[in-house]
Amino acid sequence: MFSSQGKVIIFSAPSGAGKTTLVRHLLGIESLALSFSISATSRSIRGGEVDGKDYYFLSDIEFEKKIQLGAFLEWEEVYAGTKYGTLISEVERIWKNNKTVIFDVDVVGGLRLKSIFQDSALCLFVQPPSVDALHQRLVARSTESEEKIQQRVAKAEKEMAFANQFDAILVNTDLDIAKKEAVILVSDFLKK
Repeated sequence: MFSSQGKVIIFSAPSGAGKTTLVRHLLGIESLALSFSISATSRSIRGGEVDGKDYYFLSDIEFEKKIQLGAFLEWEEVYAGTKYGTLISEVERIWKNNKTVIFDVDVVGGLRLKSIFQDSALCLFVQPPSVDALHQRLVARSTESEEKIQQRVAKAEKEMAFANQFDAILVNTDLDIAKKEAVILVSDFLKK
């Protein structure tokens, strides 16, 4: 049985909204004492990614075995055949280092984590200025086919309906402003 030992910050957003950029910005502020929770995934490694830094890349069989062993705090099949999850051992590792866990997860995962951590969590939703802007950001990444981008945009439209279930919404129209707002929200939460 898992028991919460510390605070967590949860960033969720549709793919391409800017949550990873905001999380990286916060991780660069040493005074916040944050540590990134590396998710596990069954998807293939993309160019430039590093196993154990960006994700724990697991085969489908390895992922299934960890599910059976109860090793995940939460997990989900985000896209057909592609699973993501939060390992209990990862959260415990961060707390042992006296850091606050920061998550970069999809919307369903974010809400699951919020239900687990409750008042020990600050759950932030990063919203793109529009669906069109989101599509443009995904195209500019040049990491996926147009078909995958269309899947992500369709999923994003559904995910934006959940924004009001989060503690706060950061509309990422101007990245510099979104970064400042994120720092304020996280700092205020950690002082409580």
